[in-house]
Amino acid sequence: MDGISTILWDVGGVLLTNGWDRQQRDAVVARFGLDQADFERRHAEVDQAWEKDEIGADEYLRHTVFFEPRNFTLAEFLDAMRAESALLADSAMGMLRELSASEEYVLATVNNESRIMNEFRLMKFDLLDEFDAFFSSCYLGLRKPDRKIYQVALDVLQRDPERVVFIDDRAENVAAAASLGIHGVRYEGSEQLASELVRLGVWPAPARFRGLRVREA
Repeated sequence: MDGISTILWDVGGVLLTNGWDRQQRDAVVARFGLDQADFERRHAEVDQAWEKDEIGADEYLRHTVFFEPRNFTLAEFLDAMRAESALLADSAMGMLRELSASEEYVLATVNNESRIMNEFRLMKFDLLDEFDAFFSSCYLGLRKPDRKIYQVALDVLQRDPERVVFIDDRAENVAAAASLGIHGVRYEGSEQLASELVRLGVWPAPARFRGLRVREA
């Protein structure tokens, strides 16, 4: 069997903090003095539609926050949402950049994210320079752990699943990819990921690219 040719990456929880998960939502909701339980109820009603790009940010925020007058603007709330994104404390970003620089593999994202947050994060953290393709829920109208999102990635990239690795911090997402024959790796830190990629024969990257420093965003 030929070796690994393609590595699919989650973003939040592997490279960056999550974009708009419970921790980020709680922080921003508290900052603006909103009712947390009410916000979470409203968020749950439209979350899937927002991440599948069936509704935009304005509609999402009108439903969850601006259904009544506020003493802050939609733009201010969006800025606070974006500010929650940061490099993960134990990020795989350095490994991603070494693998990207080696030009040995096709690298792509498979992530759940709304369009406005996804595009901000890709640009803010220079991920447009590292990946060859972006299989994001907001572009495909599919969300992990739906098996279809992984199948679309295989079909578009024209890859056999046994030549593909998928990295994600959530067990259910890894299991869904593995059910198609993809090598699923649950992310539990950069050292653990390095060990898994060594086992799969894709790490370390070629010697001339080792030791690249993670760029500060």
